[in-house]
Amino acid sequence: MSSLYTNSNDSKVSLTIEQARTQVIWYAIATYERDGRTAAGIVVDGALYDAEALLARTGGANVPLDVDTLVAHWDATSAATLADLERAARAVAEGTAGVAPQAGYRLQVPFTPRRIFAAASNYYEHAREMGTELAPREESTPYMFMKAETSVVPTLADVVMPAEAQRVDWEVELAVVIGRGGRHIAVADAFEHVAGYTVLNDVSARDLNRRTDYPFKHDWFRGKSFDTFGPFGPWLVPRACIAEPQNLRMRLAVNGETMQDGSTSEMIFSIAEQIHYLSSILTLQPGDVIATGTPTGVGMGRGIFLKPGDVMVASIDGIGAIENALVRA
Repeated sequence: MSSLYTNSNDSKVSLTIEQARTQVIWYAIATYERDGRTAAGIVVDGALYDAEALLARTGGANVPLDVDTLVAHWDATSAATLADLERAARAVAEGTAGVAPQAGYRLQVPFTPRRIFAAASNYYEHAREMGTELAPREESTPYMFMKAETSVVPTLADVVMPAEAQRVDWEVELAVVIGRGGRHIAVADAFEHVAGYTVLNDVSARDLNRRTDYPFKHDWFRGKSFDTFGPFGPWLVPRACIAEPQNLRMRLAVNGETMQDGSTSEMIFSIAEQIHYLSSILTLQPGDVIATGTPTGVGMGRGIFLKPGDVMVASIDGIGAIENALVRA
């Protein structure tokens, strides 16, 4: 497994046995493919273990784990399943699992999003670099749009640059996964509806985000919803494993050069406020994803754009990193 897939601060999170017994164990839930078989995995300390094999050795439910099904029924089944997964992760951390990590596999998207809602201009510095003039926060609400769920691809998959696009850009974002549906969710209750977190690179064709054939200036759906424009993963980190989701360092590098280096603490509207706002409009469902906005440092603000062969690495501390290259259609 490449060192790209580390937990935070470019280094693996390693716990002593004593710490593992008293602290929340960091782990993630993945979907991977090996030798033509697609299966669920559990990630601990940068290594991936077959979930079914690991659960069988540590007393978990004797059924195959499917991450799509787990997320879709998160509120109904997650308590027992997460207890099994946490116990399995703890056994790995303590060296008692008796299961070898996987090798020679390829990560898939951790699960198939039901819908993707995305926050526009949710960081002041990013809004400034894009020339966006925002109303005072107290006079505003989150600005949300939808990105096609068919845009998602896993880490190491290619992002395909459409023939009609010339100005393709990057945006690292914290993706919040809804585990419990609901309508009119209070800000104070919002995190009870979160299953976990992952990383999304909101790839954008800036030249196709604007329209001149209609009186409406922006078309974010078109510019952001092409197939492959949503690198997503590398895995799903359960909510309990991220103590401060509103204080995570997020970065994006192109060909090894850091372009974005920000923090989720810089959001204009917080995770909870975005959940509250969306649920005031519609009923959120398990498997919905909220891409919570991007910090400053995008190509549009720098006057540079991606070209075929460029490699993007989007990472968020406490979660992991995804790597994707741009190719021409």
